[in-house]
Amino acid sequence: MNPRKLLRIAKWEVTKNAGGVDKRTVAIMAVSVVAMVLVAGLAASSGASGLDSGLYRIGVDESSSYYAPASDDAAFVVQEPDPAAVERGDQELLFVGTQLASSPEDPKERAALGEFRTSVDRYNSRQMARDDNRTAAAPVSVTLVYLEQSGVSETIASDSGSGDGGDGDGDGSSAGGSGGGSGGDGGSAGGSTDSDAGGLAGLGAGLTGGSTTGSPSDIQPPFPFESLVLAFLFIVPMNFVIQAYGSTMLSERLNRRGELLLVSPVSRFDIVAGKTLPYFLGVMGVVTAITLGLRFSGLTAGGGPIAVLAMLPIALLFLSATFCGAMFARSFKELTFVTVTVTVSLTSYAFVPAIFTDVTPIALISPLTVVVRDLQAQAVTLGDFAFATTPPTLTAVVLFGLGAGLYREEDMFTQRAIPLKVLDALSGRIKSKWSALKLSVILLPFVFVAELAAVALLFALGDISIPLVLVAVVVIEEVAKSLHLYAGFTSGRYDRSLRTGVVVGALSGVGFFLAEKVTVLAQLVNPGLREIPTSQAGLELVPAGVPLPLVLLVLLLLPLLLHVVTATVSSLGARRSRRSYLLALGAAMVIHFAYNYTVVIALGQ
Repeated sequence: MNPRKLLRIAKWEVTKNAGGVDKRTVAIMAVSVVAMVLVAGLAASSGASGLDSGLYRIGVDESSSYYAPASDDAAFVVQEPDPAAVERGDQELLFVGTQLASSPEDPKERAALGEFRTSVDRYNSRQMARDDNRTAAAPVSVTLVYLEQSGVSETIASDSGSGDGGDGDGDGSSAGGSGGGSGGDGGSAGGSTDSDAGGLAGLGAGLTGGSTTGSPSDIQPPFPFESLVLAFLFIVPMNFVIQAYGSTMLSERLNRRGELLLVSPVSRFDIVAGKTLPYFLGVMGVVTAITLGLRFSGLTAGGGPIAVLAMLPIALLFLSATFCGAMFARSFKELTFVTVTVTVSLTSYAFVPAIFTDVTPIALISPLTVVVRDLQAQAVTLGDFAFATTPPTLTAVVLFGLGAGLYREEDMFTQRAIPLKVLDALSGRIKSKWSALKLSVILLPFVFVAELAAVALLFALGDISIPLVLVAVVVIEEVAKSLHLYAGFTSGRYDRSLRTGVVVGALSGVGFFLAEKVTVLAQLVNPGLREIPTSQAGLELVPAGVPLPLVLLVLLLLPLLLHVVTATVSSLGARRSRRSYLLALGAAMVIHFAYNYTVVIALGQ
C-alpha cells in the first residue's frame, strides 16, 4: 500500500460525502445518538431496579407502619386506602392498619404482594442497621466472597459472630449457623434480621448490580444489567456508520463512480483502505469519546486504552462485513437486508457471551467482555485480551480480502445474485491447485469465530447443547472446506477430472487441519474452556487428564484423516454439478458428525 495515495483517497471520501448526506438525515442521526446516550445513562445510573418504578399502586394510610416501607420503594405508588379503587382495578393492594384488606387474585396483584413483602424485609434490615447495639440487631455476620475456580465463579459464605439477640417475634437468619433477633418495625408483611456484612465492598454496586451486603436474604448474585447498557453505547454508533459506509460503497458500483478509481494508478487495496479509513477513524473516535465520558462522569470506575483497543476488532468486523455486503448487493434494498443481517449477527456475537460474565471462558469469546471489565476497573491479562480480540481481527482481515477480490470491473458493475458473488470472491483467489490449501487456511478465522458464537449461543441449553453444537460445527467446517472448491470448479479454475477432485480435496483437508490446530493455542491461552463440555465439543478440545497417546491420536492422526476424507468427498461432488455437490456435502457432514459424536462420547466417559 502507498500511504500517500491511501490518505488522498480518504480525503476524497470525506469531502465527497460531506455534502452527500442531507441536513434532515444528519439531524435525525444526531437526535437519535443524544437520546440513546441519555436513556442509557439514566438506565445505568438507576440500574435494573429503576425499570419497575411506579409499577404497583398500594392503598395505605400514613398512620400504618407499612406506610414507610411502601413510600421508600420506588416500585409502589402510595395512595389513600380506597376499597372502590381496588374494585375498579386502580389499586393492587389495600391495607387497613397492618391488615391486608384486599384479596390478591390476578397475577399482578400477587406479584405486588410478593414485592411488598420483600420491601418490608429490606426496610426492617435498614432500621436494624441503625441500631447502636449492632450485635443485638444483627447477630449473624455474613461475608460473601466470589472466587474463580476452573472457569466457574463459586460463592462461599462464612458466618461468625454472636451476641445478645434477645427474644423477638422476627425470623432469625443464618449462613451456616444460627441466630435470633428482633423483626423490628414492619409488622406482618415480612420481617428480617440484618447482618454486619463484609466481603468485597462495592462488588454488587455500580456496573454489576446485585448485592453483597445486608441480611442473608438480601444478598443476590451480581447481574451485569448496567454493563450491558453501557456496552450498548459502544455498539449503536457503529450502526449509523456502517449504514453510511455501505451506501457509499454501493454507490461506487451503481453510479459507476468507482470506475474512475479503477483506471487510476492505485491498487485495489489502496482504494478499499482509503475509503474505509475515515469511517474506521470515526468509529474509534466515538468509542474513545464514550470511554472518556463514562470515566470522567463517574458512571464507571475504569475505562481507558484497553477498552478502546478491545473495540477495534469489533469495529473492523462491522466494517468488513458491511464492505462485503456492499460488494455482493445489487440494490440499496438488498443492501438494507444485508446490513440488518450483519448488525443482528455481530451484535449477538458481541453481547451473548457477555451475559455469562461469571463463566469466564465463555465470556471471553467476545471482545465486549474485555471492554466491560476495563470499565469496571478489573484486571485484564494479555492472554485474555489476545483470546478475545485475535479471532475477530483475523476474520475482519479475511472479509476485507474477499471483498477486495470483487473490487474489479467484471464484478462491480454486473448484476449477479449474492451466492454467485460469493463464489466469485472465492474463485478470484484461486491460482493453482495449491490454492485449495491456502483458502482453507485463510477461512479458518471465520470458522473459529462462527464456532465460538455457536458455543456462546447454545451454551445455556444444558445437555441438548452438545449435539446442537456438534451439528453447527459440522455445517460450518464442511462448508468452509468445500465451498471454495465448488467455486473453483464452477469458474473453470480447476478442471473437472477425477484426479483433480481428489488432489484439491486432499489439499483442502490438509490445510484446514493445519490451520485448525490454532484451537490448541486457544486451549493454552484460555484453559478454562476445557472444563466446559459445550466448548469441548465445539472446539474439539481434549479434557484435562487425558493420556498423551490418546491426545496425539485425537488431535493429530484422526482429525487429519477426517478432514482429508470429508473434503475429498465434497470435492468429488463439486466437480460434477451443484446437485452432486450438495449431496456430497451432506454425506461429508454425516461422516463428520458421526466422528465428532463418537469422540465426544469416548472422551466423556
